[in-house]
Amino acid sequence: MAKIRDDYEHSWFPRLLRWLEGGSDALDEALTQELTDKSDGQGLTAEELRLREESYQRRREQLAEEEQSLYTAVHRWSRTRGARLMTWLYRLLALGVCIPLCWVLLSTVTYLPPFGQPGNPVNNEVSRRYIEQGMQETGAVNIVAGMILDYRAFDTLGESNVLFVAACSVVILLRITAGKDTDEAQLRREAEADDRMYEPKNDPILQHCAAFLTPLILLFGVYVILNGHLSPGGGFSGGAVMGAGLILYLNAYGFKQTERFFTFKTFKAVSVSALSFYALSKAYSFFTGANHLPSVISPGTPGRLFSAGLIPYLNIAVGLVVCCTMYAFYTLFRKGDM
Repeated sequence: MAKIRDDYEHSWFPRLLRWLEGGSDALDEALTQELTDKSDGQGLTAEELRLREESYQRRREQLAEEEQSLYTAVHRWSRTRGARLMTWLYRLLALGVCIPLCWVLLSTVTYLPPFGQPGNPVNNEVSRRYIEQGMQETGAVNIVAGMILDYRAFDTLGESNVLFVAACSVVILLRITAGKDTDEAQLRREAEADDRMYEPKNDPILQHCAAFLTPLILLFGVYVILNGHLSPGGGFSGGAVMGAGLILYLNAYGFKQTERFFTFKTFKAVSVSALSFYALSKAYSFFTGANHLPSVISPGTPGRLFSAGLIPYLNIAVGLVVCCTMYAFYTLFRKGDM
């Protein structure tokens, strides 16, 4: 067993691993073994042993010079001919990918129906159903809101989850306070602390304008969300307006002031609650609709604020997710924290 282990240790693979880890290479080991073999059992004098060691050292220096010259030649080639070769290879690969893709897309376009024909798929009974019976079935005066939050509410849930997953990805990649006990996190926090020098230094013009505009912006965002089923607007546009208001307040008063009412815990609680409410409420609607069961949710009277069934509340959920996502993106990309 010991012989097998010794043979393995002197095979090429373990020596390659030791060389990759910074140890001696195979040639170095061979020279050392040669020197040991020649000195064992021959009764060499100290002078002869010294001469052998000097010869061995000169051989090592020669090998190092040859290795350095080889590295220099390869590096020079990579910056001259190698760079040109990779450039041409990249261009050829790009053409090899783009030309077939363009051919597939152009071939697909030839199969599309002519524009404006009455028999096109866009002019089928689905769009006619949305226009003619949308208000009666959903209770929403805004046909678009009725379509995306009732007929196609499952698609809108997926879009909201895409925003949430994107925000989670940015948090995982950029948040610096997740590992509070590591030295790396401490260094990153100290580096990001320099962002405080860009905090507003009590700029009266900026802060007075923000104090006047931020409540109006947030109020307008709430109006757009609550009236999304009555007029153009809804959760996506209203949430974007509210997110812009929070970003304006942050730029005027800084992170310390904003963190008094909006922190990372606030982002998590609001986003998870809004998405959970959306998923559970529409799961109830899908279940009752698919099984032809009576629903306790009434479309109400079209045109009133509290009408259109779940659509106003779904607009609120979507608006909160969009608002939190916009604010989270801005703070994480700027400061690495919320």
